[in-house]
Amino acid sequence: MKTDQAVKRRRPSGGNALHFIQQNIIFVVLLILIVAIAIINPMFVSLNVLKDLLIQNSTRLIIASGMALILIVGGVDLSAGRSVGLAAVIAASMMQTADYSRRFYPDLPQINLIIPVVIAVAVCALFGGLNGFLITKFSIPAFIATLGTQVAIFGINSIYFDLPPNSSQPIGGIRKDFTYFGSGFVGFVPIIILIALLILGMVWLILKKTPFGRNIYAIGGNKDAALVSGIKVASTTVLVYAIGGALFGLAGVLECARTGGGTNAYGASYEFDAIAACVVGGVSNTGGVGTIPGMIAGVFIFGIINYGLTFIGVNPYWQMIFKGLIIVAAVGVDISKNVKKR
Repeated sequence: MKTDQAVKRRRPSGGNALHFIQQNIIFVVLLILIVAIAIINPMFVSLNVLKDLLIQNSTRLIIASGMALILIVGGVDLSAGRSVGLAAVIAASMMQTADYSRRFYPDLPQINLIIPVVIAVAVCALFGGLNGFLITKFSIPAFIATLGTQVAIFGINSIYFDLPPNSSQPIGGIRKDFTYFGSGFVGFVPIIILIALLILGMVWLILKKTPFGRNIYAIGGNKDAALVSGIKVASTTVLVYAIGGALFGLAGVLECARTGGGTNAYGASYEFDAIAACVVGGVSNTGGVGTIPGMIAGVFIFGIINYGLTFIGVNPYWQMIFKGLIIVAAVGVDISKNVKKR
């Protein structure tokens, strides 16, 4: 502590500013993006744009929060996007109106909307737990294990989606009491945003205020040391993957509610967006490091690139180039930090 204070005393004022920027670079980049787009088109700074940005990124925030947990424990989950799609199809198949002409289950009576939500989330949590089990029990690299379940989940979802009489047709006719969660408001605030904020708050509490959260950081930082200190590495890791899967499932349910339908194509490549947002937001791809506020900033950087650059008429291909450059820069910074620690 004394050493840190001594360093602060020795650091010149210009050095303090540079140090502050380095420590908060993700938020500086986010601010620069907003200011640059607002200068080109002042209409970007409006409540309607803010609302659209929040709604479009609400489910991505939930997916990224699940991915952040998994990355911090030292893993990765490439099946996240396909879990989103599976949950969307499960929810959509059970939440159609009684008078819809192409019902997935023609004879299914109207059920309480909590039932398909619980089923969809539970199924995805089981797949998440399976990922954790394969990784911890058989020492399969997370990249390989979750790539395998990604393919399997998409296959299972496609078989379910192709069942007659649906036969791979987009599922529509979703009940209004269900779509209300994706498009309804409480006052001026969209419900889907409130749900996302609730999830983010819960994940933040888990990571910062619980022994389970401290164990997640400890395992991601040094698995061997965590084992020696008595942490149940295997069960904790499995539980983290299961929680991540449940959050991916919840995001899929909300995507169904937001769009009023579902297909087996939902969620494709969402895992890469989530991983990129986490890494850009300071969550280390090697585990043990990361915060929820940083992850949120990462999600909105990509959200603003997608929405803001379209808003000012930038070619979508340039958006991909910007995103790629930001991802490479973020990973480079993360790797350089790890090298300095050694």
